[in-house]
Amino acid sequence: MIIDLPDTSAADIGQRILSARSSVGMPTGLVFTLIAVAEGCSYDEVLAASIDAGREHPSRILVVTNAPGDTRLDAQLRLGEDVPGDIISLVFHGDLVKHRASVLLPLVLPDSSVVVWWPGTAPSAPGLDPIGRLAVRRITDAMGAPDPVPALVERALHYAPGDLDLTWTRLTKWRGLLAASLDHYRAPVRAVTVSSAPRNPVGLLLAAWLDDRLGVEVTLVDDPRGIGITGVTLDTDAGEIRLTRTDGTMAAFSAPGLPRRLVALPRRDINALITEELRRLDEDAAYSATMARLAGRWRANDPGSVEETP
Repeated sequence: MIIDLPDTSAADIGQRILSARSSVGMPTGLVFTLIAVAEGCSYDEVLAASIDAGREHPSRILVVTNAPGDTRLDAQLRLGEDVPGDIISLVFHGDLVKHRASVLLPLVLPDSSVVVWWPGTAPSAPGLDPIGRLAVRRITDAMGAPDPVPALVERALHYAPGDLDLTWTRLTKWRGLLAASLDHYRAPVRAVTVSSAPRNPVGLLLAAWLDDRLGVEVTLVDDPRGIGITGVTLDTDAGEIRLTRTDGTMAAFSAPGLPRRLVALPRRDINALITEELRRLDEDAAYSATMARLAGRWRANDPGSVEETP
């Protein structure tokens, strides 16, 4: 069922949802509200990823975007068995853009968690943003910003509990493989080298995580031949442990005295990333510590390059 509501209001949207649910006998067991703020990126891609995530986590999904024109709110509702929960597309026009949080507030599910996702351009301090204040979880993606590295650094400098950037989610498999390698090959690590494509925020965050976890010197090296992270070398007393990836799909693991072997390490699309993060809404202590270390490393190496807001 698709219902178009041009020049509408939050109250009218709420009433139409209740009426539609009553008429078709739809269940109401939705887990949380996801607000996807889609300006500055592909609206269709964001909508598809939100719906895909909702198939694992039935929820109310509010996809928000802006458009020129006279002040008004246009909406489209998608309800029924073919969609996971309530899918509400909201287009804000004119001065109403300045009051989006007030319009969204009555549309979030009562007595449930709210998650905000900025897949493209996002505020430097999501926890201070009017829409961000509605949420217990605020998800950004530095890879969707015009300049990803400064965007990630700003979020580290302004980190607040509940914040998370999808650069961290892109590291899930890297972190798992590196942790497993040290579990199976126990040797003190003396230094670490991370290689990645130039100006890559994922490599920057991986270096900060290894710095925080191992407490040794971590060097980040540009590798213009690769895409994303291309390798990690752990320098141990027994020799080098290496994890290298050149094709974005498979990685090679090698360690002293062990045969070289290939492991799956594919790059993942945005649908998989946002779905993974919506599986948990509690605070990620490892991410918090890593962002603190990233902020510390940046202040020490380049204190004047990113301005902090009070």
